Amino acid sequence: MIKFIYSFLLIYFSLLLFSETKLETLKELKPSPKKIPVTFEAHGVTRVDNYYWMRDDSRKDEEVLSHLNSENDYLENWFLSSEDSREELFEEIIGRIPEKEDSVPVRLKNYEYFRRYESGNEHGIYIRRKDKNSKEFVLLDVNKLAEGKDFYQLANWSISPKENLLAYAEDINGRRQYKIKFKDLDTDSTYDYSIENTSGDMAWSKDGRFLFYVLRDEETLLPFQVKRHEIGTSINEDSIVYQEIDSTFYTSVGNTRSMDFVEINISSTTSSEVRLIRSEDPELEPEIFLPRENDHLYSVDHDPASDRFLIESNWEAINFRLLETKLEDSRNKNKWKELIPHREEVLLQSVVPFPQHLVIMERENGLRHLKILDKKSKSIKTINFNDPTYTAYLASNPEYDSDRFYFGYSSMRTPDSLFSVKLSSGRKRLLKEAQIKGRFTSSDYKVDRKFIEARDGTMVPVSIVYKKTKFKKNQNPLFIYGYGSYGNSIDAGFSYSRLSLLDRGYIFAIAHVRGGQELGRSWYEDGKIFNKLNTFYDFIDVTKGLLDLGLGNAERVYAAGGSAGGLLMGAIVNMEPELYKGIISNVPFVDVITTMSDPSIPLTTGEYSEWGNPENKEEFEYIMQYSPYDNIGEYNYPSILVTAGLWDSQVQYYEPAKYVAKLRDYNQSSNPILMKVNMSAGHSGVSGRFESLKEVAMEYAFLLRVDSN
Repeated sequence: MIKFIYSFLLIYFSLLLFSETKLETLKELKPSPKKIPVTFEAHGVTRVDNYYWMRDDSRKDEEVLSHLNSENDYLENWFLSSEDSREELFEEIIGRIPEKEDSVPVRLKNYEYFRRYESGNEHGIYIRRKDKNSKEFVLLDVNKLAEGKDFYQLANWSISPKENLLAYAEDINGRRQYKIKFKDLDTDSTYDYSIENTSGDMAWSKDGRFLFYVLRDEETLLPFQVKRHEIGTSINEDSIVYQEIDSTFYTSVGNTRSMDFVEINISSTTSSEVRLIRSEDPELEPEIFLPRENDHLYSVDHDPASDRFLIESNWEAINFRLLETKLEDSRNKNKWKELIPHREEVLLQSVVPFPQHLVIMERENGLRHLKILDKKSKSIKTINFNDPTYTAYLASNPEYDSDRFYFGYSSMRTPDSLFSVKLSSGRKRLLKEAQIKGRFTSSDYKVDRKFIEARDGTMVPVSIVYKKTKFKKNQNPLFIYGYGSYGNSIDAGFSYSRLSLLDRGYIFAIAHVRGGQELGRSWYEDGKIFNKLNTFYDFIDVTKGLLDLGLGNAERVYAAGGSAGGLLMGAIVNMEPELYKGIISNVPFVDVITTMSDPSIPLTTGEYSEWGNPENKEEFEYIMQYSPYDNIGEYNYPSILVTAGLWDSQVQYYEPAKYVAKLRDYNQSSNPILMKVNMSAGHSGVSGRFESLKEVAMEYAFLLRVDSN
């Protein structure tokens, strides 16, 4: 017995010594970047940024690159210093996904188009054929296009009206400066020239002779200039069709579904303008549909069978309404005829015209609904869904002259499904449900939806999922996701990877906080500029409300968000640093004041109506209340994992890099603060169907490791 005790103690102290040695090694490896104080003064406030030197717009500075690589080394050694489940989780996640898979073919004129994944490949192959019994023609094999590249994304592709040309937009570094290329489908050959630095948008003239595209500003990356390219000619001869001079507006281009018009859209978050060119007269100047007005957002589509344009507008309708007009009357709003009136509780989101019907997507009580309106009888058919919370969306519906439409559906327990619906009857037919390999039964999981009261009395919707057999009141780890900006609603869809957490007993929740549009346009307005604090308070109050309901252990609470959702993470962890045990902050927008004060930073000027302009004293002072980088304090911060992309054009890499360095300076706890920098990727992370899931596996491994401590 004594011999056993001695043996046990020897092993115990050996392991303890080994653990201490690993901890000391990690301390030595922890990046310790230099500090060069840079002072910013505005409105009587002085801010000192010790890490401003990390900004290198060229992304070639050896010292900066060395520091970012040291962050990656530190993260790698943290994982290797104890149980590392990254590979196990990655294999588990990809083990659920079929390696070979075809999408449902979508017909456009004389061909049907679909995407194929093949075993061993990271990217899709895009194919067309006359019908299912005819020979297949490979339009693009993205695997071949991506060969030899660290990053590759096919952003957009479009077939010419005569079906003989293909234009496609690609990104090779994640910067979203897309290169447009052309392929002759008759000869199966790619043209030897391309158009650089575009937004990826494209529109065809009716004869396929011209392609319209949008250039980005070289410095700010703002899409601002529409040009017309004659296929086969030098791009130096391309004509400027339209140029936007207001840097708070974004410019895009596309075809109406009828293909009768080229549509130029100019928009900010508060107002918009549409300009049209008849696609059969592509060399004419674009005509303004309705000049932009303050606080007026509108969009249009052509409905040729009814000889009209449909207008989704927030004119005297915060949640939008549907109107119609003849083109010749478009500039006189008093001649617009209302088709669907404004409703206080319903947000009109999209309308797709067909010859005899309109398909309408609305959002009510936080959930999307799809309806079919018969133009003649005015009768309405509603598509019904079963889950208490879900996502439904309009799939690709390229053909105007069709007797059916397509939509997608999933819930937190229902895999992605594609349906077709007969317009005349409203009957839906399941075309495909995503296959989940291995043991999966949707009924094993509980999906729920609750409303939790925020501190100002507002009821915030929350979507929840967990595995029934794993649920124990007040004991499960709770993992909450949030976004809450730009009016983007986060719907409750399915995730292959999330099953790895649910099967381990995690409760997963989405807090539909203010700043999105889940409960209408006012839900967005209540979470921006001078109401932005509501977004953060909502998330914190939802966290506490879920714990009060027994949905999670108060010692095992985790949260995640990306981009503007990373700002959310930065704000809540400063406000309530000890409420959460772990935080995942993907490409976080955390240095709000500095970024919004610099119009040379890509996309800054277009964001003034979202966050405010720090040149204005009141807006500066409000942003200073929550800007994560400026509010870091001497707190016991939780374990934090931050990700960044060196080539990110949305959130520049130096924001998360500076944030992590400053967090470590102030952190009073021994919890790790880690950063993963994708050195060859941008805002969306690495490319590739499976390769991108390695980052998800890393995040989950971080959660499991922190939860086990």
